[in-house]
Amino acid sequence: MLLYIIRHGDPDYATDSLTERGKRQAEAVGRRMADAKINKIFSSPMGRAKQTAEPACRLLGLDVTVEEWTREIEKEVKTPYPDGIRKSITLLPNTVFRENGNIALSYNRAFECTAINQSEMASAVAYIENNGDRFLERLGYRAENGVYRILQPNDEKVALFCHSAFTKAWLSVLLHIPLHITWASFAYTHTGVTVLEFKNNENGFTAPKCLCFSDMSHLYAQNLDMLHDNKTEL
Repeated sequence: MLLYIIRHGDPDYATDSLTERGKRQAEAVGRRMADAKINKIFSSPMGRAKQTAEPACRLLGLDVTVEEWTREIEKEVKTPYPDGIRKSITLLPNTVFRENGNIALSYNRAFECTAINQSEMASAVAYIENNGDRFLERLGYRAENGVYRILQPNDEKVALFCHSAFTKAWLSVLLHIPLHITWASFAYTHTGVTVLEFKNNENGFTAPKCLCFSDMSHLYAQNLDMLHDNKTEL
């Protein structure tokens, strides 16, 4: 199975919808999904994600399945560090997650990292992990001891339209990367496409392998700008 995780297009957060730029990006990524011959389309319940998924659904003749658990994490990602004002940890300099020994924190100790330890990210990640495991089991892969048992070999291409902070949290779990390292080192562009491969190994087990992260080649193909926009999700 190939799992395509797509961030929504350029948003108007006040109305939870896409800007005109975002709509053009959605059309471009929709053509890419059509060319890839995606078999199933899932989306966050939030408007900007569903609107980004619409062109792919139209071009492929598929309905979208809304996954409530993939909505953007909002209050959970906020921290009062360092000035007492609650803000997204994404707004902090990425050096915060590496300095003063934070860089050496293991996967299991990532929630001790500066700023993250004053947020509700531990509960958010646990929620995403539990629901993500159920989602993957429905697709044929059951989480067991760090790998996934292949319940039913799946050769489909599956697309999920969602959000930046949510995806970084889920990728932390799927790829076993300490959460503070995903925050320090990965930035998701609008309609960026991440592809994970779940190879149907003969031994009956698989594990996700990242083939690309936040790829924007569909924007280049449609002569759209490829500017990286750091507009915060929150």
